[in-house]
Amino acid sequence: MKLVTDLAIISSLAKQKDDENWRFRSFLKACDKPDEEIDAIVQDLYRRISSEIDCQQCANCCKQLQPVLTQQDIADFSQNVELPVNEFKTKYLVKTETPGEFCFKMMPCPFLKNNLCTHYEHRPLDCKSFPHLHKPDFTFRLLNVIGNYSICPIVFNVYENLKSELWT
Repeated sequence: MKLVTDLAIISSLAKQKDDENWRFRSFLKACDKPDEEIDAIVQDLYRRISSEIDCQQCANCCKQLQPVLTQQDIADFSQNVELPVNEFKTKYLVKTETPGEFCFKMMPCPFLKNNLCTHYEHRPLDCKSFPHLHKPDFTFRLLNVIGNYSICPIVFNVYENLKSELWT
């Protein structure tokens, strides 16, 4: 299957395939394949597809998503940008609905320059882990997968390839 990387095409296809994507989610939740087998397929697709897509050419996740920062992320990041934690929080963060969690208050990420993170080595764990396809329990995270389908070319292509492999 040819990879789709054009964000405008991905956005358009995401709208067209919305119902299909939800039906496939339902299929995955009810199919007879063990979760570990689905995880293995997804992780193999992720390795293959992510090796062919240059995230630095896209950086759409940094433009469209607000990662959750842990207290350790905040401590590390604020130290790296040489601001006291409270000043860093005031200047860049907003509280999420979950107590003790924060996210950047603006999009795109204030530390994104020319599609690169200016503090890459100190980026939040949520950023390091994105698009989260290497993690176990894929079928328990499908709401986020569908949410990221229109944003990330890797997620889009993994999900489409997964449909081709599993859905008849």
